[in-house]
Amino acid sequence: MSWEEASQVLLYEPLGMRESSSLHADFLEQENRAVLHAWHDDAWQALALRQPDAQSPAGGVSSNARALAQWMRLQLGDGMIDGRQLIDPAALAQTHTPVIERGIHRVTGLPSFYALGWNISYGPRGPIWAHAGAFSTGARTVANLLPQEELGIVVIANAFPTGMPEAISNTFFDLVFEGEATRDWATAWNGLYGSMFGPAMAEAIAFYGTPPAAPAAAFPSDAYVGTYANAYAGEAIVREEAGGLTLSYGPDASLTFPLIHFDRDLFLYYPYAETPDFPSLAQFVIGADQVADSLMLEDLEHSGHATLDRQPD
Repeated sequence: MSWEEASQVLLYEPLGMRESSSLHADFLEQENRAVLHAWHDDAWQALALRQPDAQSPAGGVSSNARALAQWMRLQLGDGMIDGRQLIDPAALAQTHTPVIERGIHRVTGLPSFYALGWNISYGPRGPIWAHAGAFSTGARTVANLLPQEELGIVVIANAFPTGMPEAISNTFFDLVFEGEATRDWATAWNGLYGSMFGPAMAEAIAFYGTPPAAPAAAFPSDAYVGTYANAYAGEAIVREEAGGLTLSYGPDASLTFPLIHFDRDLFLYYPYAETPDFPSLAQFVIGADQVADSLMLEDLEHSGHATLDRQPD
């Protein structure tokens, strides 16, 4: 069975998670669905479009609060729900067992570990099973479960990138156990997420925001136009359009961005819909025949596969 079919048959259907799916097409068929938003020009705007099927097991599930409540009941019930044992308790327990030490958490101050898909920490209320995600695609999600108390909360939001889901979750537990919030969780969590994205964005905007005073001229467009590829990214196609260059890549080369000349063989493009002011670098390597042999895409550097080689015509 494929992941998409297995998750549907073995998890969503038995739990009655009728609106949940691991296929993006099913999400698009939902009339009432969230649109991904980012803060731009002093307003929340629907900027990000996402096709997550290629990474569905890691982050392609669409769901809602009602369905995720069932999933939390399954987790807190050791794989049993409504008298049915859907998952072997021993197998589920393995996912909650720490594997990697992460140190002291910067916000909670608790010792933190990583398990098989869960962040595990230990506090005065017992173990905490948690995970957050979707940090950079116009959405934010977090799940926090206290197994000793049989209590959990999931917060799902369509805004990038804020700490409000974690703040809501921590405040919820404070209200349950203490009757009031013990601290300003929103400021703490927003500060953490701001530190993850803000400095890099500010540095890139500052560096690339002002072109060189005397940039070296680019080669003629024919030197750059062509198809570049590697096994990780697939094909990236550079075309000449309307007197300039464009870059198309992604699934089936479906994402297209103008290439803005910066200096000689360096061009800028803006690949992040959720951070539209955040530039990335496209750098061509010119061969002895004054034609590009390869193309480096800065936004792929994290993968270790940023260089794409020119393909034969």
